[in-house]
Amino acid sequence: MKPKRKATNQVRIIGGQHRGRQLAFPDLPGLRPTGDRVRETLFNWLQPILPGAQCLDLFAGSGVLGLEAASRGAGEVVLLDKSPQVIRQLQSHIADLKLDQVNAVQADALGWLQAPSLNISFDVIFIDPPFSDGLLEPCIQLLASSGLLAENARVYLETDVLESLSFLPAEWQLLRKKKAGQVAYYLFAPHQVGDD
Repeated sequence: MKPKRKATNQVRIIGGQHRGRQLAFPDLPGLRPTGDRVRETLFNWLQPILPGAQCLDLFAGSGVLGLEAASRGAGEVVLLDKSPQVIRQLQSHIADLKLDQVNAVQADALGWLQAPSLNISFDVIFIDPPFSDGLLEPCIQLLASSGLLAENARVYLETDVLESLSFLPAEWQLLRKKKAGQVAYYLFAPHQVGDD
């Protein structure tokens, strides 16, 4: 009997209430889900603050970061993506998993950050744009001045290992950093963190 091949456009939730659930995602340019090992590390970093947290995924794509956060106890999750196809798929996952605390919004991240439609501050922000689109720097600049960051917010960045982060605001404190292949990923505290 041949081993079952994993569907190419599927990713799985690796922890929490919906652990093991497979999620399909559209085959679109630049859509690159965060891998299992990277996500496991990220959510270990976030575990102390994730329960009940308000989370924002600015370039949702497969939705796996935001849906993983919801599975692990986040209080509210907003998934943004400009693709109608992506949003339809995410809304289907939200309904199937009965994740009432998750909302998928069709919007361009940069435009949305200039005029957020929500009066809310976020505890966790995921920023994982398509690597070649030059979106990271303007996204960070808009986020830093948006008023969307809660007092003890954490910002997750996922980039190509060659990308410089010299444009980050000086007050952003690097808490964690790792590499996996051609991907570098970071956790920042946008406000100075006191002694914990």
